[in-house]
Amino acid sequence: MAREIVQRRLAGAPQTRAQLDQAMVRKGVPDDVRERVLDRFAELNLIDDAAFAEAWVESRHVGRGLARRALGHELRQRGVDPTIADEAVEALPAEKEEETARQLVARRLAGTRRLEPAARMRRLLGMLARKGYAPGLAYRVVREALEAEGLDGEALPDPHLE
Repeated sequence: MAREIVQRRLAGAPQTRAQLDQAMVRKGVPDDVRERVLDRFAELNLIDDAAFAEAWVESRHVGRGLARRALGHELRQRGVDPTIADEAVEALPAEKEEETARQLVARRLAGTRRLEPAARMRRLLGMLARKGYAPGLAYRVVREALEAEGLDGEALPDPHLE
C-alpha cells in the first residue's frame, strides 16, 4: 500500500520526501514502513530533495518571477531541509533576480500610467514585495523605471519615509 501511495504521488508531480511521508501518514502507514519505502525510493533516485529544490527554484523564478526569499519559503513549506533549500536558492544569481524584477516592473508599468507617481510607486513596490523581492532592490528598480519614463526622481516618494 505504501509503495502505491508514493508511486501515485510521484506519477502526478515531483514531490519532496516530506510531502510523500505526509501522504502516507494520512493513509495510516506505520512509521517503520514509511521510512523503508522512502529510503528505497531515494536509493533508486526517485526521491531527491536537492534535485526537486533546484528544479523548483528555476521553474518558479522563471514562471512566476519569484525572488529568492519567496522561493526559500516555498521550499521550506514543502518540507525541504533548510540547508538544501538555501543552496538551491543561492544558485540563483543576484543579477538574474534583479533582471527578473526589472522585467516584472516593465510589464506592469504601462498599466499604472493613469495613476499619480506615489500610487504608481506603491503599486509596483507592492507587486515586487508580494513576490519576495528585498525592499532596497524593489525601490531601486521601480525608481529607475519611473525615472526612465521621464518622472523626476526627486518628486518620487521614498516609501521608507512615509
